Amino acid sequence: MILYVYSKCSTCKDALKFLEQKKAVFLRKEITETPPTVAELQAMLDFMQGNLKKLFNSSGQLYRELHLTEKLKSMTQTDALTLLSQNGMLVKRPFLLGNDFGLIGFSEAEWVKKF
Repeated sequence: MILYVYSKCSTCKDALKFLEQKKAVFLRKEITETPPTVAELQAMLDFMQGNLKKLFNSSGQLYRELHLTEKLKSMTQTDALTLLSQNGMLVKRPFLLGNDFGLIGFSEAEWVKKF
């Protein structure tokens, strides 16, 4: 499993604590230094039943600055995934990608179902 986090994010800290308590084996990556690849984003998109908006950190400052609420409506999936792969601050986090599942954001109730 790969867990993408932003070290200053309290929700990411909660996710890390949860995984450590479950003794889960995962690779931690700082999302601002190493954003998910297009292939990883595509895999997550598949787990999210094609809902591209779920991949975006829509409450983030950069999302608002880039006016993505409007731009996403006409953006191709390829362009959106490329944009996300180039800027981790646009990606909803924590971002946990397993072999057969993906979780975005931290909801303990949802994460418990996978662990």
